Amino acid sequence: MNISPTNSIQNPLFQKIEQVRRRQRKVQDTHITLAHGSGGKAMRDLIDEIFVSNFDNPILSQLEDQASFNLAPLLQQGDRLAFTTDSYVVDPLFFPGSDIGELAINGTVNDLAVSGAKPLYLTCSVILEEGLPVETLRRVAASMKAAAKEAGIQIVTGDTKVVHRGAADKLFINTAGIGIIPRGVSVSAHNIKPGDAIIINGEIGNHGTAILIARGELALETNIESDCQPLHSLVETILHVCPQIHAMRDATRGGLATVLNEFALSSNVGIRLFEESIPVREEVNGVCEILGLDPLYLANEGKIVVVVAAKYAETVLSAMKLHPAGKDASLIGEVIPSPPGIVLLQTVFGAERIVDMLVGDQLPRIC
Repeated sequence: MNISPTNSIQNPLFQKIEQVRRRQRKVQDTHITLAHGSGGKAMRDLIDEIFVSNFDNPILSQLEDQASFNLAPLLQQGDRLAFTTDSYVVDPLFFPGSDIGELAINGTVNDLAVSGAKPLYLTCSVILEEGLPVETLRRVAASMKAAAKEAGIQIVTGDTKVVHRGAADKLFINTAGIGIIPRGVSVSAHNIKPGDAIIINGEIGNHGTAILIARGELALETNIESDCQPLHSLVETILHVCPQIHAMRDATRGGLATVLNEFALSSNVGIRLFEESIPVREEVNGVCEILGLDPLYLANEGKIVVVVAAKYAETVLSAMKLHPAGKDASLIGEVIPSPPGIVLLQTVFGAERIVDMLVGDQLPRIC
């Protein structure tokens, strides 16, 4: 039986043969080689077995150089697109509570979610170092699959590159994401006004501390795990009870202090934090005291800072506490008219100190 090349891709028999061929392909190498980035059979086998098999969906399965999707269904969900991109170079690749794969998915999902958007589509590009164990890549891809499923998004296109041994550090991931912002939702740091309340959904500094301990450079042992988690569902809960949220941002690199400084500068307002209200685990405080770090600047991967008019604060806080990702939520501060662009911390002793923008980097390659 002859299969016409002009319509073979739509032919059921052709599709069945192609499915069988893909199942038969196996990556025989135990480690990544330069051939896996050459564009030939070794690369195709790697993409099929590691990525397509994990991320498969109707858009990705076309294996085009781009993803295409209908606009009509998107317009039914909102009137604006949210678009973001991020790169992940965390060291080590696997750490307590998460890994680089889950981090890449959740980090991009959260960057979309804090705009009020519903995350829909992600891209995934990987830079592999020659010599990386293939099994490591399998673990990362499986983790990304699970995280994408939990977040309800599809990975629709991507790219793979391999560099010489020593030209990278095992594995880097770049993702980009697209989401839809519902009509009537306007979340921006420029909306912040004096009198607004500041809420966070839980303990700060867990991710940064987990990475620090996982590197094994210090003789410290704790049971602290990364707080890496998707926040889109929590954001939906918040917007359901209060569509008038002024600003939201996830406190990743630079931690809570950096986010609040960005808010203060964007809206030319002051911010006062209440030290006794900021949730920090004792173990995190202990590590920070030993190493001379400040938990306000430690990275998080599952914490969202919400700014809302004071009259809605209790409503939002109560709704957050009913959600698994917000059960430890706390009202931690207020927006004040002056000094503009400055964040103040009211300490447990009643004094105030300035919480400045982070200078340098407390802990590089945190995400």
